[in-house]
Amino acid sequence: MSTALGEKIKAIIQANGPISVTDFFSLCLADPEHGYYRTREPFGRSGDFVTAPEVSQLFGEMIGVFIVHAWQRHGTPGGVRLVEIGPGRGTMMSDMLRVVSRIAPPLFEDMTVHLVETSERLRNIQQETLASYGDKVSWHQGFGDVTPGFSLVAANELFDAIPIRQFVKTTTGFRERMVGVDADGELAFGVGVAGIDRDLLPWPEEDVLPGTLFEISSARQSVMEAICDRLKDYGGTAVAIDYGHLVSGYGDTLQAVRMHEYDPPLAHPGEADLTSHVDFQALAQAATSAGVHLNGMLHQGDFLVGLGILDRAAALGRDREAHTRQIIQTAVDRLAGEGEGRMGELFKVMAVSHPAVDLMPFRPAD
Repeated sequence: MSTALGEKIKAIIQANGPISVTDFFSLCLADPEHGYYRTREPFGRSGDFVTAPEVSQLFGEMIGVFIVHAWQRHGTPGGVRLVEIGPGRGTMMSDMLRVVSRIAPPLFEDMTVHLVETSERLRNIQQETLASYGDKVSWHQGFGDVTPGFSLVAANELFDAIPIRQFVKTTTGFRERMVGVDADGELAFGVGVAGIDRDLLPWPEEDVLPGTLFEISSARQSVMEAICDRLKDYGGTAVAIDYGHLVSGYGDTLQAVRMHEYDPPLAHPGEADLTSHVDFQALAQAATSAGVHLNGMLHQGDFLVGLGILDRAAALGRDREAHTRQIIQTAVDRLAGEGEGRMGELFKVMAVSHPAVDLMPFRPAD
């Protein structure tokens, strides 16, 4: 059974030849007619996956605490732009704003809030979520449209949805992985002619087996560079949270999620969320090359515990019935715990600043 977008992609391939994984990825998520983010409600129990802000208010609250801490370390400047790129349903920003207003009223009163969102449907949901903040909040099509000024930037599960290129080891070196149509008329992976600069590989290709995959995303690095350029121009800190690995390596992490289950990436174009793991080492290199300070990279669990999620959970559960305390404890375990089904280890957090400041819970550079 094919999808409407699947048929459209097959027609493109039959007319023009195989397409790259990056083009397939882009079409699946952003095709104007049938793209996943244009047509579906991806988040929450009714959607295909649950993001950390949907698990518990504690997640957004901890990001709010981090934002206030960064503002203080930068010397409590005025005219702050609080920016979120890819704000989902607006849940995380809502939780952040509640905390900021409570623990740093001067920051809250003075700052403006900027949401970078390309999906009109998601923008409408965000406007409902954040309606009580009135004209303090504004929306932008692109990051470059955000009003100039000192910026505190948050991006949760942004980079995983930015397309990647994949290369596969063949007898003649690494070649770009493509999506074509097989003899049965179904979408299938194949190999193209384009190679890759050997300097970009994590270690020599002679040491890896045929069939091994390598992923790269210049688009992710470009987004990181744009964030860093803004920090250099106006000052500030950015924090990125996503699932991925701290050290570059080989492997296939392209995955589709449909109705909370993993789905073969080519099976339901436009009806499944397509993502891949984020190479945080590549993002960190992009940031340091751009000339900003890398505060560090941590597992999400260590980041949240370092910011005080356990104390906050205890405070939330105080004087509540046992059932409510259990819900809070389960949420903390899912956000900060390790192992299957938990986010604490798989998700990573990276922060960058300009000018350089020391930020908890990252360890200062020696």
